[in-house]
Order: sequence, then structure tokens, then C-alpha cells
Amino acid sequence: MLESKFKFPGQTAFYKGKVRDVYTINDKEMVMVASNRISAFDVVLPRPIPYKGQVLNQVAAIMLEATKDIVPNWVKAVPLPNVTIGLKCETFPVEMVVRGNLTGHAWRTYKSGKRELCGVTMPEGLKENDYFPTPIITPTTKAHEGHDEDISREEILARGLVSKEDYEQLEKYTLALFARGKELAAKRGLILVDTKYEFGKIGDTIYVIDEIHTPDSSRYFYAEGYEEKQKAGEAQKQLSKEFVREWLMANGFQGKEGQQVPEMTDEFVNTVSERYIELFENITGQKFVKQDVSDAESEQKIIETLKSL
Repeated sequence: MLESKFKFPGQTAFYKGKVRDVYTINDKEMVMVASNRISAFDVVLPRPIPYKGQVLNQVAAIMLEATKDIVPNWVKAVPLPNVTIGLKCETFPVEMVVRGNLTGHAWRTYKSGKRELCGVTMPEGLKENDYFPTPIITPTTKAHEGHDEDISREEILARGLVSKEDYEQLEKYTLALFARGKELAAKRGLILVDTKYEFGKIGDTIYVIDEIHTPDSSRYFYAEGYEEKQKAGEAQKQLSKEFVREWLMANGFQGKEGQQVPEMTDEFVNTVSERYIELFENITGQKFVKQDVSDAESEQKIIETLKSL
């Protein structure tokens, strides 16, 4: 599925995100369809990845269920492999990025000579992929279009994007969710390196929303061989969509103006699909079962589920 074109009873809004189609029902519930679109560097790539939506939706469902004792989440039903129905929350305009290791954007910042990211000081003497002494939170603004931007805790509060009371609670939830995510990953022989969480609010209650601990929102390393690779200065074996970003960079694309997305061959698309399925099985410990459901069947199933809620 590249995009959905459903019409639901009581539908009051529709939003097409980078990889998700979101339908609002009676301004109270949301139907989130995880498409097979794939984005990198905040750009939606031209070809869909088979079963990617199913992978993301099912990993998120498993992880949200495994963390609901920490923070309430938005999920009410998962009627289809790539569809979740849940509460419509007032979304906080920031994403809570938490990092346990110096990698990705943090490493690129560090490598450039800077020692501060989003107002957080990073210690001297670290190598790429080293652990931080304690996990750090490096928030970003939440952009509906274009690039999310780094922002500090101080700037979030100064601009009134989030109240001090709510932000302190978001920080607590973020670190607790990350700790649980690392526990779950360790049981699978993995290291949860970094991830991001989005939160919303209904009344006085804060909910974690969207997806958590998926290969699109997170980066994992294999625990086996981690120490040896660090000592030898070798690259870590990853479970994330970082390999897509690396392929794009190797082919001259980083989402900058004037750059063209390289051709995505059938072979490359199939390889990415296989990697996502590998990610699912390694992260969850479950066998991935490919499920193909027609648009008509999907729409009917969603309507039936909405009626039952």
C-alpha cells in the first residue's frame, strides 16, 4: 500500500504524513494506516517497500502493550496488520529523542568538534557508538512538513511550547520508556541505542502516541561483539533503517536542495523489504507472517471495528 483512500462514517479530518495516513473520526478517535512509504532525511522516497507498514505497525503494537504500565498509550484496537485505531490526543509540538550511545546525528555533531547538542553537553574523549555516561534527551520540533529541528529544553520552556510541569513529566516518561526498551532489547540480544517518543494529552492525562521502538523510530545494535568492535574501532552491526540512509549518502543524497534521489532498483527495494522483516523477527522474537488485505476488505474491517468501540 502506497497510500490509502478510505472514507469512514463520522470522518472529520484526514492527514497524510511521511509514512502514515491518519483519519480522524468524530474528533475523538484516529485511524492510523501505516503505508509502505519510506522516508529518509525527511524526504519520502519514490518507491514503496513491501510489508514495511505491517512491520512498523505490528512492532509498535507489541511495544506499546509492553510499556502500558509505564505510561498510558493511545491504542484502542489493532484491526489489521498495518492499521491501529486509538484516541485522538492534543499532540505536544516536540519529539522526545533519547540517546544511549554516541551515534547518528549526535556523532556527526560530535565529530564536527561541537560538544553540545540541544543544550546538552557531551563529554570529551568518546568514540563513535560509545555509551554516554547516562542517556541524554535531545528534543526536536515536530514538523508536519520538511525537517524537524533540534531544540533545547530551555528553548522549549522559554517559547511556551510545553509547560514546565508537563515537560518534566515527558522527561520522566521518556527515560522510563527507554529503560524498558533497553530491557526488552537485551532479552533479544540487542542494544537499544536511541529512539524517539511522541506524546499527546487529553484533559490532564498524558499519553504516548504514534509508534515506539520500531526500526523507523529507533536504532539497535547487536549486543554480541559490541565491545570487541568498539575496541577495534569497527562499525557496529545495526538493526535500523540506517542502512537506507547510508545507501542514499553513498549515492550522493542527503535531502539537500538540488539533490536527486538515486534510482531505487527492484533488487534494492526487495532487499530493504527483507531487512525490515529481519528487523521484525529480531526485535520481537516472533516469526513474521506476510498478510495481504485488499483495500475494500480493509475499509470494511476498520468500519466494523469503529462501530464496536
